[in-house]
Amino acid sequence: MEKTVEQYLRKQVKKAGGLALKLVCPGFTGVPDRLILLPGGQMCFAETKDAGKTPRPRQKRVHEKLRELGFWVFVPDSKAAVDSMMACIREGYL
Repeated sequence: MEKTVEQYLRKQVKKAGGLALKLVCPGFTGVPDRLILLPGGQMCFAETKDAGKTPRPRQKRVHEKLRELGFWVFVPDSKAAVDSMMACIREGYL
């Protein structure tokens, strides 16, 4: 299921004219799955999960640090959650 959500996320970001780059940071665990880059310099992070699942403790700490730095971090666990994320972005919350 998580893979389905991640594929849908990539499709929706591409449809919006952006990139959903896979993040891999050797030696640093807990980073979100995707760095979302959108037209107009908009940027956020996305950690896709299976329906009803939440990030692990290390992921939560990293997400909180990113938020403290001023970045948006979304944790979509369904296609509807991806749609809500994209609506927030379209409405200028970033």
